[in-house]
Amino acid sequence: MDDELVLVETADRVRTLTLNRPEARNALSAALQSAAAEALTAAEADSGVDVVILTGADPAFCAGLDLKELGQGGPTIGGGAGYEGSPFTALWAVTKPVIGAINGACVTGGFELALACDFLVASERARFGDSHARVGFTPAAGMTVFLPQAVGLRRAKEMSLTGNFIDAAEAHRLGLVNHVVPHDDLLPITRGIAADIASGDRDAVRAMKRIYDRSWRVTGGDAIAFELEVFSGRTLDAATIESRRRDVVERGRSQ
Repeated sequence: MDDELVLVETADRVRTLTLNRPEARNALSAALQSAAAEALTAAEADSGVDVVILTGADPAFCAGLDLKELGQGGPTIGGGAGYEGSPFTALWAVTKPVIGAINGACVTGGFELALACDFLVASERARFGDSHARVGFTPAAGMTVFLPQAVGLRRAKEMSLTGNFIDAAEAHRLGLVNHVVPHDDLLPITRGIAADIASGDRDAVRAMKRIYDRSWRVTGGDAIAFELEVFSGRTLDAATIESRRRDVVERGRSQ
């Protein structure tokens, strides 16, 4: 993996991955896609990592596919969901929570990358847009599935058909992002949320993520059945339950 294309930092069981082509607004060249996929796969395989944060080097999160490379006959178009070196495929395969820290413009393929995260924290400078139709492409990495799930079908259609952008405040109002924070506080706040996740029971956190990820794809009855299936497969002894109970009570008092 080219360390210059994806910066990797690990602290307190949280892995921060930073897309690092700031001169190209972190556009997804073939090389960046491969580097990002490799970094995500490595984070998944690392037993010392419980939570992943995905962000971009300022001023953008990700401008989408590298259209300049593509316009010169480059292989960027191969980076869709079915591509072996695709960051989208790699991100979908991560069983650990992934938080998107959206530091700036988040556009088209970059928007799809953000939507593949479990949830998003946005800088006040963040902007979101889907320009597939303006460029002449249709999505191949989940836009038409994940965007309506986040903002509703009618608003998703408006965003994709017009190509118009929304700012961070509107993204928060629509439920696309969980929090909007001052730009300089983006990573500290996101890492604080990641630390809260990492402080929980690792197996339970991953099981919860697996339930959420699977259940929205099926009917309500099937989702409840799957939740019960996962629940029935987990056991805790009495001493562990009592210890966790005390921890939860103390945490609730301190928050």
